[in-house]
Amino acid sequence: MRERVPIPRPGGSAAPSRVEFTHPMAVNQCAEWLSHAIQLYPHTSELACICIGTDRSTGDALGPLVGSQLEKMDGSRLRIYGTLDEPVHAVNLQATLNQMQRELKHPRVIAVDACLGQLSSVGWIQVGNGPLRPGAGVNKRLPEVGQVHITGIVNVSGFMEYFVLQNTRLSIVMKMADIIANAIHRVSCSYFSRESL
Repeated sequence: MRERVPIPRPGGSAAPSRVEFTHPMAVNQCAEWLSHAIQLYPHTSELACICIGTDRSTGDALGPLVGSQLEKMDGSRLRIYGTLDEPVHAVNLQATLNQMQRELKHPRVIAVDACLGQLSSVGWIQVGNGPLRPGAGVNKRLPEVGQVHITGIVNVSGFMEYFVLQNTRLSIVMKMADIIANAIHRVSCSYFSRESL
């Protein structure tokens, strides 16, 4: 396993913490980093998760898969935007952010998305402080999302990104989605139990 990188503080520029999806403690590590990151935003009791992507592309389905799993695990207090049935993608992202603004008052927002990277990084899950920049890997300019982000590196970048996303192995995406959803669920349960004290 590569050396662990600490979650950066607000305004910091440290790299995100990362773990390979095959690591036996991947859920625990993601949950630990995520818990630390959301504690940096103490001014609200609301927690939301926006899972970006589309079910029309294997590689880009990571976000909606996470959202659908979370909906089954924890659809009551954690607000979830983006599932397989109702994906959040480039076309409706701004409308979803507007909806979130109407429904919630300054929530802590966890953003989830797939991304492309170097061959040696495929299969790694990253947890970082600061907003997610969706669409950057395919040269789209979209609004930044969330205070905390989780990305899964699903395939290799650099050439024909849309084709690469379409031809990503579903097995890897499903396993990464399972880890991310379980980590968010664990943090959500802990977060709301603390808020109720």
